[in-house]
Amino acid sequence: MIYFDNAATSWPKPPEVKEAMVRFMDEIGANPGRSGHLLSIEAARIIYDAREALSNLFNVKDPSRIVFTLNATESVNLALKGILRPGDHIITSSMEHNSVMRPLRDLEKRGIGLTVIPCSPTGELDPGDVKKKIQSHTKMIVINHASNVTGTLLPIREVGESARENGILFLVDAAQTAGAYPIDIEGDRIDLLAFTGHKSLYGPQGTGGLVIGENVNIQDLTPLKHGGTGSRSEFELQPDFLPDRYESGTPNAVGIAGLLAGVQFVLKKRTEPIRQYETLLIGNLIEGLREIPGISFYGPENLTDRMATLSFNIKNLSPSEVAFRLENEAGILCRPGLHCAPSAHKTIRTFPEGTVRLSLGYFNTLEEVHLAIKTIDRIARSNS
Repeated sequence: MIYFDNAATSWPKPPEVKEAMVRFMDEIGANPGRSGHLLSIEAARIIYDAREALSNLFNVKDPSRIVFTLNATESVNLALKGILRPGDHIITSSMEHNSVMRPLRDLEKRGIGLTVIPCSPTGELDPGDVKKKIQSHTKMIVINHASNVTGTLLPIREVGESARENGILFLVDAAQTAGAYPIDIEGDRIDLLAFTGHKSLYGPQGTGGLVIGENVNIQDLTPLKHGGTGSRSEFELQPDFLPDRYESGTPNAVGIAGLLAGVQFVLKKRTEPIRQYETLLIGNLIEGLREIPGISFYGPENLTDRMATLSFNIKNLSPSEVAFRLENEAGILCRPGLHCAPSAHKTIRTFPEGTVRLSLGYFNTLEEVHLAIKTIDRIARSNS
């Protein structure tokens, strides 16, 4: 079996991740912050260590400004619905995942102005186009760091500079890049960073977070939920300090233990070498597919402008048929269709059929890439 679906969730995970989760269940298991006994304190320490590790990865000065959520989707919803009010205006791109588009469309119904900047057919965004659409009541800009469909990297640093110059908050959806591409909250001028734990941070599903930058006044960011935090239990009002303001309810402590191990793996291997290796893989895949007749693939030609995700189609074959044959003929697991990003597919002109997506990761090999090329070549030629 060859797993090429890392844009959905990374697999396999480093062995340390499973070991950390098993250790938590076997040796700790307590509720962090809800008691003063030894096991509760140890559980709380693991969660604090995870904030510290993530702060090192993203260059966050204050670890308490990293709030844990279930995934990037919850983080995006917290940032958007917690800050935007009727009469505000927000700018986004046409390459966004539905985790951004759906809450934005919901907010649009509630009186939020929305501008969607068209990207190029390769999914690339001109930061100048964003700057032109800034209005007097623009409150926020939100874009993904990289497309889950084409792997296209968007110019977050340039957009961040424009946002900062105009006093606008900048939210980045880093679901596809956190752990696989360097992210610097300060250098990239990011005010809010939504990340997920189960992709290139190698944690389990059900983990993620929102980094709340120093430029964000937390009194302007309303929590999505209210409830017990283990702190200030004498009050019936929600705590007004970080991270407790946004972390009501018992946390996914066992998941965060696994996330900690995944982030430590990334810190040990270092993001830049991980990116270089994944770029080597995707570069070989693109070169191999380029020689196959009847293949169309999408996204930028320049490898520095993309992640290790590639969408392609074979002439006269549906994406679902190609994916079915890849799995049945060579054990290659991938994802066909619209990838929860219809706007992106409209941008690259593959709507409504979608594409076949191969998303490579750190644990894939060149041998697997070469087998995929041979299999796709055989499928394409058998159809010609």
